[in-house]
Amino acid sequence: MLRVILIEDDPDVREMLSLIINDTEGFSCLRSFADCESALPLIEKETPDVVLMDIDLPGMSGIEGVRRLKGTLPHLDIIMLTVQEDDDSVFNSLCAGASGYLLKSTSPARILKSISEVANGGAPMSSSVARKVVTSFKPQSPSPLSPRETEVLRMLCEGQNYKAVSEALFISGHTVRMHIKNIYKKLHVHSRGEAVKKAVHNRFI
Repeated sequence: MLRVILIEDDPDVREMLSLIINDTEGFSCLRSFADCESALPLIEKETPDVVLMDIDLPGMSGIEGVRRLKGTLPHLDIIMLTVQEDDDSVFNSLCAGASGYLLKSTSPARILKSISEVANGGAPMSSSVARKVVTSFKPQSPSPLSPRETEVLRMLCEGQNYKAVSEALFISGHTVRMHIKNIYKKLHVHSRGEAVKKAVHNRFI
C-alpha cells in the first residue's frame, strides 16, 4: 500500500485527487492539506511514502516546503503537481529535492503511475518538463567557479543554510559569505535562485 499525502490549495482538485487515490487498489491518501504550514508537522510524524505538492500555495511555497521536508526527511519522495512549467519553477523544485514534476493537466492514470514510479526509485516528469531538463544538458564552457565555490553552491542548492555550510566545510560564516559573493560575481547574478538556475543550466553543479 502506497501512502500518499496531498498538499493542494484548490479544494476541488484536492477532493478529486484524494478520491482517485483512495479508490485505487494499492493506494491510500492519508491526508490532504491546503497549505504547507498545516502539512509539514504531520508529514514529519506520519512519514508517507510519497507527497504530492503544489507550488503556488498560500503562505509558504511548495518549493520551500520541499526544501524543509528534505531537510528533516531526506529519503521522502515528493512529486510537484502544478500548473507552473517555467524554468525557475522546474529547476528550483528539483534543486530543492523534488523527485518528480508533473503538470496538473496530467491524467489521473499517469499521476497514479508516477506515484508508483517515484516510490520505486524513478523520477517521473511531464514530457514538456523532461524536455527542459534534457535540453539543459548541453555542451557548456568550463565552470568559472573554483572547486570550493562549486561545493558551496551545491550545498545551497540542496537547501542548506550558511551555518550548515560553514559547519560541514569547517569554514567560518564570513568565509561562506565571501564564497557566495564571489559566486554571484563570477556568474553575474544577484540571488541564490539566479545562481542555482544558471549553475544547473550550464552544468556547473
